[in-house]
Amino acid sequence: MDKFIYKKSAGITALSASITNFTYKKHSHQEYAIGVTLRGIQQYNLDGSLQLSYKNGVMLFNPEQAHDGMAHDHKAGLDYVMLYIKPQLLLEVMEKKDIVRFSTPIVYDYRLEQRILSLSNAILTEKDEALCNELLVSLTDSLIQTNLSTYYKKDNALIRKAKDMIHSNLENVLKLDEICLELNLSKYQFIRLFKAHTGISPYQYFLNCKIERAKQLIEKNRDIYAAVTECGFVDLTHLNKHFKSVYGTTAFEYMSHL
Repeated sequence: MDKFIYKKSAGITALSASITNFTYKKHSHQEYAIGVTLRGIQQYNLDGSLQLSYKNGVMLFNPEQAHDGMAHDHKAGLDYVMLYIKPQLLLEVMEKKDIVRFSTPIVYDYRLEQRILSLSNAILTEKDEALCNELLVSLTDSLIQTNLSTYYKKDNALIRKAKDMIHSNLENVLKLDEICLELNLSKYQFIRLFKAHTGISPYQYFLNCKIERAKQLIEKNRDIYAAVTECGFVDLTHLNKHFKSVYGTTAFEYMSHL
């Protein structure tokens, strides 16, 4: 049976997941995602290449890095934990000004694995926020020591502008014509350029942003219907369907865990 439990503390979201037949649609997160495979094999496509994370594998996703996800063996299934950390928070804790980027998608490092597990366990069992903050410092120290990060190259200026235009108009339909006019590109040039830089199409990115905005609004206001309206979903069923494809759980179930 597929199970997804989300908890939040110290600005970090922790996920405990068990999946058998569930498959994540291709999506990306605005946060860094750092996790550990506890049982089974996690299979996903990342930047055009197939990745397999075996038991004790530490998975490292950069912000806006497109990926899908599933159990490699549906019969055996898969258990894992994941931490979602906002870029500005991770950089503050690391005491770095420039964005960092993980250079390796999967590593096997016992100390790093244990620190991810300690922090995810503290958040999932609702330990004091002060403890979660201390465990976050230990985790980032391990990330620095394992030398996994390289400096991040900035987004292509046109792509950055397109993303800003998408973010500023999430409650409406995606207006490709307006974006292309602003960037002085044809629709087809823009779609190719966007996909080459982000790994997903402009429409997939737009939908991901709507889902992520809805998640933030639900966390902030605990008002699921306001999230439906503000993010331009037709109704709650529409939001729930898209939310589940990215987070494994419906928006309604997610709110009940908060």
